[in-house]
Amino acid sequence: MSGYSVGQVAGFARTTVRTLHHYDEIGLLCPSGRTPSGYRRYDDADLDRLQQILFYRELGFSLDDIASVLDDRGVSPSEHLRRQHRLLSARIARLQEMAAAVEEALEASTMGIRLTPEEKFEVFGEGYQEYEAEAEQRWGGSAAWKESQRRAAALSKEDWLRIKAEGDAIMRRISEAVRSGTAPDSEPGMAVAEDHRQHICRNFYDCSYAMQRGLAEMYLADPRFAETYEREVRGGSVWFHDAVLANADRGERAGLSRPGE
Repeated sequence: MSGYSVGQVAGFARTTVRTLHHYDEIGLLCPSGRTPSGYRRYDDADLDRLQQILFYRELGFSLDDIASVLDDRGVSPSEHLRRQHRLLSARIARLQEMAAAVEEALEASTMGIRLTPEEKFEVFGEGYQEYEAEAEQRWGGSAAWKESQRRAAALSKEDWLRIKAEGDAIMRRISEAVRSGTAPDSEPGMAVAEDHRQHICRNFYDCSYAMQRGLAEMYLADPRFAETYEREVRGGSVWFHDAVLANADRGERAGLSRPGE
């Protein structure tokens, strides 16, 4: 019999067989066919519906709300796409704000902690004052800010130079990977992403996979940060974004959701 098994569909969609069984049981996604032995078989239309379900789930819709949206016969496929575009645009804007908060707190944590103004310019170059003022105004009361400030208080100029050197080394690895054609979801690609996450965990704040995903989204959406990667290598921001997501997917599947694992 043609079609896809529940295991194949779970693999395509990066979800679980148990989830697909549940969707079938509640009538949200019923497979179009069954084998003579009663096993579920999904066709291309079923996959399209699953893609829409997972999209709306990612945006926080309840299963009941998703069913109402998808089963509304007054909404055409093109209107679904327009709606999804609007929702995605809003989600990107929110992620950009959240990730910028974390990244700017990280940048700002380097300011005013056992470094003279001359040392700040020596270590970080020009532009740090912009991050300091913006981050403190917007996120001075956040947990990420407080944690990064607490850790930064114990760091010397030599520590900051070491941290900057570690960050530069990760940037060079990204550049080398892109130029050599290394796939972002390969073992070497995901290793770069994981080393970046551990670098943040060691030096600044506990960076979960979810937080690193937000940073990766920001690296694409915010021209200030995307330019940093693009200066090193064309396509660097996209490559690193994809490597972070691949590594996060792998870590979350393995249950390594706590920072530093």
